[in-house]
Amino acid sequence: MQKFRITKPVNPWQSLIISFALLIISGMILLKMPWVIHREGLNWLDALFTSSSAVCVTGLTVVPTSGFNQAGQWTILLLIQLGAIGIMTLTTSFLLLIRGKIGLKHKLEFSQLQEGFSLAGTTFLLKEIIKITFAIELIGALLLWPGFIQEGFSIGQSAYLSVFHSVSAFCNAGFSTFDESLTGMNTWIKIVVALLIISGGLGYLVLFEIRHFPRQAKLSFHSKIVLITTAGLLIAGVLFLALFDWSHLSVSDMFFQSVTARTAGFNTVDLQNLSYGSVFTLMLLMFIGASPGSTGGGIKTTVFFVILSSIFSVLKGKEEVVVFHRTLTRKTIMKAFATAILYFLIITIGVLILLQSHELSFERSLFEAISAMGTVGLSLDVTTHLNHTGKWTIIALMFIGRVGPASFALATMISGKKLNIKYPKAELY
Repeated sequence: MQKFRITKPVNPWQSLIISFALLIISGMILLKMPWVIHREGLNWLDALFTSSSAVCVTGLTVVPTSGFNQAGQWTILLLIQLGAIGIMTLTTSFLLLIRGKIGLKHKLEFSQLQEGFSLAGTTFLLKEIIKITFAIELIGALLLWPGFIQEGFSIGQSAYLSVFHSVSAFCNAGFSTFDESLTGMNTWIKIVVALLIISGGLGYLVLFEIRHFPRQAKLSFHSKIVLITTAGLLIAGVLFLALFDWSHLSVSDMFFQSVTARTAGFNTVDLQNLSYGSVFTLMLLMFIGASPGSTGGGIKTTVFFVILSSIFSVLKGKEEVVVFHRTLTRKTIMKAFATAILYFLIITIGVLILLQSHELSFERSLFEAISAMGTVGLSLDVTTHLNHTGKWTIIALMFIGRVGPASFALATMISGKKLNIKYPKAELY
């Protein structure tokens, strides 16, 4: 008689965390290889920090990226690409190319991680992710090429800079080969990079639907919410930056900073010269971040939309949250508030550690913690002056921000039996 063994259910969130941790460690080892040289030298902790920032597509650096030789910069670019697509997604894609099919285990894991897609469409989705990613990055590089030539770089240098910044921008990584990021660059470069950042922050589902929009009757509910919220946040960011720093910023810089604050990390102005109002605006945008399934971090645009919609419904005295003739489920609302609160609590812990271990002002510590947790990469000149405690704190925030607090909690959660017991209702005032 054949015996059947009951195996433990697949925990995709745990696999995701382990995969990212292994990729970060591998990146650290690669950055310490003899062929990777940094003009200031690179110790193991700084190599770990750089690898974490690249894999988590953050962009915070303790050593300048310009100090690496080309082997080092290509290594960072590889880590950015792998981190953005997701090590599990990329591994499954390679299985597709080699074997032409995916095992059931990988399908289940990927299907659970990419909410909104059916199991049957996983194989097709993976192919689309790879095609969309490299197509947009290639187009971005071709568009950036004349911009860098206009800046006075040779054709060869411009090609290299275009590829590096196109990948970094679409992946919302914020790494730049220039010490001052994109400060002083021409308007064409700013516009192309901003468009790449927006594209990478929309999420693969939205990009997929936009690509096939002529064939479809209409966009999905998810895509509508993402596009509306993204447009609203961009406009609001520009308006608030104009309100607080109209005399210091050009319109193109206002637009770029509103875009990049939502998890990209590039900058075209010195952030230390901004007013408190502008800095606070950037903090709010960094906290919200990009959209689900994208290369960016933050609590996500959909979570922000659900929270905002819920608040308006409560103020109107409604018991249900209705958007576009759709009622949001109780689970969706609870998940949104839980995600935002969890982000806030983790950032609070990070700020307290930074304040205790460094002589920093509260706003600079808060800005740095939000930037790390939201995998943004903007800094008020704090990262380069961090001690060991500060570096480990930022590494932890970047990692948690990348895999997501919810995923981090679910990875260690012990599943229990569902109890069909209902308790009496109670109200608090």
